[in-house]
Amino acid sequence: MIYLQLFISYLKIGFFGFGGGYAMLSLIQHEIVEEQGWITVSQFADIVAISQMTPGPIAINSATYIGYTVAGFWGSVVATVAVCLPALTVMLALTKFFIRLKDNKYMHSTLTAMKPVVVGMIIAAALLLIFPQQGDQSSFIDHWSWILFGLTLYASYRKVNPILLIVLSAIAGIVIYS
Repeated sequence: MIYLQLFISYLKIGFFGFGGGYAMLSLIQHEIVEEQGWITVSQFADIVAISQMTPGPIAINSATYIGYTVAGFWGSVVATVAVCLPALTVMLALTKFFIRLKDNKYMHSTLTAMKPVVVGMIIAAALLLIFPQQGDQSSFIDHWSWILFGLTLYASYRKVNPILLIVLSAIAGIVIYS
């Protein structure tokens, strides 16, 4: 039964999560943390952090980790397949018509109109992580998080290598929070 619930949840996420992984985070949090209650906000934040540091799309990585957390190896397989299935299906269907649609003014207008929606979804995901709405859970954000954020933002502005920033942030997190 848990495999079917995982499959349906991630199929919904795959079908309705437009704009890539970061835009899908608020949808994933709503479905997995709030609706299903499989993990806590804090666990979700940890999974998002790990998903960002590992190679591959964040939606697929988070599906794999959450599936594993909920139902072990086969749960990770089910969640990963389910989140990929809608995009694969749509891409296979649209590939046949892409040449005809790429210059279509309605298609171009639709994609242009979706850009602000995607930005809004990314902002919503960030706000949900900072200010969780679930019961008595408080945000995992503390003063150290803001300091690390500020330093990383400044270093990014100064064009410091992103891989170095990830490694240094991981080391700082281990030192501060262990």
